[in-house]
Amino acid sequence: MTENAAADVSAPPEPAEPSAPYDAILVVSFGGPEGMDDVMPFLENVLRGRNVPRERMLAVARHYELFGGVSPINQRNRDLIAALRQSLDAHGIALPLYWGNRNWHPLLPDTLREMARDGRRHALAYITSAYSSYSGCRQYLEDIECAQREVGPDAPAVSALRKFYNHPDFIRANADRVRAALATIPAPQQSEAAVIFTAHSIPLSMAQNSRYVSQLREAGRLIAQEVGIGDRWQLAYQSRSGPPSQPWLEPDICDTLRVLKDEGEEAVVVAPIGFLSDHVEVLYDLDVEARQLADNLGITMARAQTVGTHPAFVDMIRQLIIERIQPGTERRFLGSEGASPDTCGADCCGGVAPGRHETAQRE
Repeated sequence: MTENAAADVSAPPEPAEPSAPYDAILVVSFGGPEGMDDVMPFLENVLRGRNVPRERMLAVARHYELFGGVSPINQRNRDLIAALRQSLDAHGIALPLYWGNRNWHPLLPDTLREMARDGRRHALAYITSAYSSYSGCRQYLEDIECAQREVGPDAPAVSALRKFYNHPDFIRANADRVRAALATIPAPQQSEAAVIFTAHSIPLSMAQNSRYVSQLREAGRLIAQEVGIGDRWQLAYQSRSGPPSQPWLEPDICDTLRVLKDEGEEAVVVAPIGFLSDHVEVLYDLDVEARQLADNLGITMARAQTVGTHPAFVDMIRQLIIERIQPGTERRFLGSEGASPDTCGADCCGGVAPGRHETAQRE
């Protein structure tokens, strides 16, 4: 951590849940296709019950075609689970690991059935989302509840780990990714390169009912402080969906690149801190569209990697698990916002009606 970085603060633990102890760890993710035959069924799963034009679904399918119909997200989750297993074993935590997705195999109901057959009664869930919003928090919890109802009374209880946007090791992992990207920019441009942190755009109505934007800004501030880039950073959004008449979070990454060009910027680092692993949205929106635009504008662009299986990030997940299974463990965080609570309130993320704002391409 740099001299200017925020202090690593710890908070006292929250009271243990009455139904503890826990007997399993459940990794909950979005899921993604692993071949062209999977793409349309996957998108139909994502959009079931949503008012999204079929033209939009077909357009997204063409994005997947560029990558052979394979989203990296499932393999990234396999890699993360393997790294987490190694970390847990090294610290004497023998809880079994399970994995279930919302929209593609292994699907949550199937995973909960497997857990029930194995006699698991109460799992801690690591949800692959660092920030609070309907689609990044509450909808995951709703899908877990739907899977439990489908499985029936034998389904295990599931308690989610807290949000970690300001955890010191999440910040450190992202800062390392930004430094690595900066190092690829020609030396004469490095000291003046701008850093653009990106996240998935969401409808303003969703953003206004959650802490999504404030948490992203805080994470960006902490990462910039850790890297030591001062105020040479900004937040932009990507992967907008929905009708043009519906306001979504802005500015878009491509609009941001155009503005930076007009302001005389010659080099940028684009860091997708709103995402935890590479998948088709990151690959298409940043590595294809944004990079093509940067090349056309004459801007040197380096794309930072997502945290993925960075050792600090894997260690952070282990720490979040220990917070819950070992009463008295301190809860680490940076900045002044404190550690997120373990349990979401009844009005968490606005309680937006299911499916109203789901995008056609959301991993």
